[in-house]
Amino acid sequence: MVAPGFLQTPRVREWLNGFEPAWTLLDFDSFNALRHEPSRDKRAIRLAVNTSATDIAASPVASNTLTLLHLAEQTVGLKLTATGNLSRAIVAEMCDSFKWPDYDKTEAFVLHRVINEPDFLPLHFVRLLCGAAGLLRRSHGSLRLTQVGRRVLTGDGQNGLQALLFHIAFWQTNLAYFDRIPLQSWPQSDIGIVLWSLSTSAFAWETPEHLMRLSTVPVIGVLEAKWDFPTMAFEARILRPLTWFGLLEMRHDDGARPGRVQQRRYRKTPCFDRLISFEVQLEEPPTIRH
Repeated sequence: MVAPGFLQTPRVREWLNGFEPAWTLLDFDSFNALRHEPSRDKRAIRLAVNTSATDIAASPVASNTLTLLHLAEQTVGLKLTATGNLSRAIVAEMCDSFKWPDYDKTEAFVLHRVINEPDFLPLHFVRLLCGAAGLLRRSHGSLRLTQVGRRVLTGDGQNGLQALLFHIAFWQTNLAYFDRIPLQSWPQSDIGIVLWSLSTSAFAWETPEHLMRLSTVPVIGVLEAKWDFPTMAFEARILRPLTWFGLLEMRHDDGARPGRVQQRRYRKTPCFDRLISFEVQLEEPPTIRH
């Protein structure tokens, strides 16, 4: 078991609330290997580069990326504002075109007289990923397609799009940027461990609190949090982004009492195991001596 002494401390046991994290089943080398991002040399985590058209269509990130790239191709570039964001005309067009899970545009924009790119999270998220992936580049006041972006718009070029965007989102982008939760980069800093744990735990509909305790490694800031910031961070930085990629699905519990927020639950979709695979070893059970 990984770090058995750590798990027995009173503060950690209190935080776990009776749950045994899935990652404790890993042997020590595999636990450490999952802390490295996917690469050709380190194969503990592998991302499939032959994603089907069906899985791309089921991924709001990938499908909306294609929508944005097609617009860049048709307009010979996406006009930018002086601050480097997409113009309001582009934002308005994408507001009508983008489809995003559990995102109420009317509610999100109720306090906005005009909609700028950062106000529309789905577009802002996708645009940042496109820049980091080298699909779009800034040129003469607009975002233009790169050669990589043009290749993605071909049938064969789309096969690796989901893996490329997923890698950049979870290993090369600080998802804490999109929220104001005071826990820095937790739990994204252990994303490989979290993803493996979810792959073994998120088969049925589970609450964020349940999945968090099964898949994350608690740190001092988490254990000492006076508010439920850990659950908020886990849902905002792990669960919701995974639904954006089509790897998890979310539902609201029925029968919530009036005035109460409905409890959200999550589970894996078949896309999860088709995109991500792992090469790890589990800890061997102790030998019984007679």
